[in-house]
Amino acid sequence: MRMSGTAERGGPLGGVRVLELAGLGPGPFAAMLLADLGADVVRVDRPERGGMFGMDPALDFTNRGKRSVELDLKTEEGAAAVLALAERADLLVEGFRPGVAERLGVGPEQALAANPRLVYGRVTGWGQEGPLAHRAGHDLTYLAPTGALALGGDPDAPPTFPANLLGDFAGGSLYLVVGLLAALRHAERTGEGQVVDAAIVDGAAHLTTLLHGLMAAGGWQDRRGSNLLDGGSPFYGCYETADGKHMAVGALEKRFYNEFTERLGIAETAPAREDFDHWDELRARIAAAFRTRTRAEWTKVFADSDGCVAPVLSLREAPHHPHLAVRNTFVPGPDGTPQPAPAPRFSATPAPAPGPLLTPGADTAAVAEEWGVKGLSDPRNSPSGA
Repeated sequence: MRMSGTAERGGPLGGVRVLELAGLGPGPFAAMLLADLGADVVRVDRPERGGMFGMDPALDFTNRGKRSVELDLKTEEGAAAVLALAERADLLVEGFRPGVAERLGVGPEQALAANPRLVYGRVTGWGQEGPLAHRAGHDLTYLAPTGALALGGDPDAPPTFPANLLGDFAGGSLYLVVGLLAALRHAERTGEGQVVDAAIVDGAAHLTTLLHGLMAAGGWQDRRGSNLLDGGSPFYGCYETADGKHMAVGALEKRFYNEFTERLGIAETAPAREDFDHWDELRARIAAAFRTRTRAEWTKVFADSDGCVAPVLSLREAPHHPHLAVRNTFVPGPDGTPQPAPAPRFSATPAPAPGPLLTPGADTAAVAEEWGVKGLSDPRNSPSGA
């Protein structure tokens, strides 16, 4: 770790330097996770480039806790400045299409030549190799061939998907961070850096490991809505309430199921839990019962029970859930807007509070001084501190 001259924020990754080459989606989120854990993350922003979906980078929560330098990577001077920063970094995060970083002169070969201990993390949809490696795509199209997309939704309708959480952030960002930290451990022990190739298709496929095992054992069917965990079971799903909102039910185990049906008021009349031939009838009885009260009323009914029932809340509602409020799962952003707090939590090295949102280029001079890269404040000048 590069402790000397590093902006120390505390947390388990305090003292770790991360260089992020600005991109979209999985890369920025992965770098945010590292910043949340205390790493000193410096993002390289390109001149006159806006944020994702046209969002002002200063309002993008995935930019929290980072600092920014502004460099034109299409110039020799800009590329040289990036390599000078890479020489002083522990980790690098890059999410360009395969070959782009190499053409810009900041690919793994050039970066590792400057810093043999560097861990160079690459996150893409299709990966660095394979027949689709150079094709465009987004979360949805990366999920599609892995089998993960086919899991959700009504069996007689197109598959549904949870925004871009499952592919970009679970299959991409989280796997990149796991890879970066594992490779960092190796570099600390051996002095040897390496490249981490985090493909969303690989990560999303890996997430389905348990289901492939169940399928091999005959415990999972390819048809949606035919399995215990995909809506096939009437006691594992979502139901509409009297006010058009929803409750989630996950009463899988028998003792939880018994408490669930007791609180719902159908314990004496519902078909047996193990009577698969009457699951459609059981589902109808559960649905009819939930439609008799509002979401708020059912939340009170199940508040002190182990019936495994919870209200389905929107993004705006979630910060006000009493359990999440007590845990400070959401914290105020710079303007008071709630944002998710860093996770997970550490007993000995608690993560710092989310840092301020970056302003592109605003930290160039400070980073140049702290990281010892002279001339960085002017990308037209070669970094003589390299």
